[in-house]
Amino acid sequence: MEADPNYRDRTAVPKPTLDALDISSEPLIAAAADYPDYRLVPPHRHSRSQLIHALEGVLLVRADAGRWMVPKDHALWLPAETVHSVEMLGNVRMRSAYVLPGAHPGLPDTIRVVHVTPLMRELLKAASDLPPLGPLGARDTLVNHLLLHEIPLLPERPLALAFPTDPRLARLCREFVASPDAHVAIDDWAARAGMSRRSFTRRFQQETGLSLSRWRQQASLFAALPRLAAGEPVTTVALDLGYESVAAFTTMFRRMLGSPPRTYGIRV
Repeated sequence: MEADPNYRDRTAVPKPTLDALDISSEPLIAAAADYPDYRLVPPHRHSRSQLIHALEGVLLVRADAGRWMVPKDHALWLPAETVHSVEMLGNVRMRSAYVLPGAHPGLPDTIRVVHVTPLMRELLKAASDLPPLGPLGARDTLVNHLLLHEIPLLPERPLALAFPTDPRLARLCREFVASPDAHVAIDDWAARAGMSRRSFTRRFQQETGLSLSRWRQQASLFAALPRLAAGEPVTTVALDLGYESVAAFTTMFRRMLGSPPRTYGIRV
């Protein structure tokens, strides 16, 4: 993935904030941006690490290493210089914090989705209202300082979807994402890939870092979240994904995200 040289023309982040990212020595700069449904911010990179949070809507972020889904109450941590694109699923109200590398010990060095605590959500909202080029008063400095200290404490959530590089496995994964099925069997996928069960299991784990069962659950979440955010009933989404009951789907959803699917949509 290569960065788009016209990125600044296609983002809703105010120009003073973009300028500040390049010239300011502040360890943290926050910004607010609102995007309509289906808006795509093309591949780009920042010299700072970025914490991307959606107050409303769902984000789909792509990078060379994989895909990440960011629903409400969550954020994505992107280390500095990571080339990535962002697709809006629903109308999105975004709040981001841009952090200088090494600004605080313990900051993650890999891409990850994290749960946003109520404290972090309010800190991001407050920091986004501050002038990007300062000057900052004592309270404003404390807001940014506390936000910076809270980032390493945010709990990680399993909303990354790694794709294998083996073309046989990648084809099966693409087909699953296009048409999820809760009843995928290892033996079936192994046969379709022309591999023994043992070889398939070992190769899939090596390429994705996950078992097929865990990967399938995460792919199902990827398929479910945009539909729930669009207001589709939980029952419809669960049955379309191949779950035999809403209860089974809800159990999987709660185990993966810590809350029931109704909190991400409108109707049951």
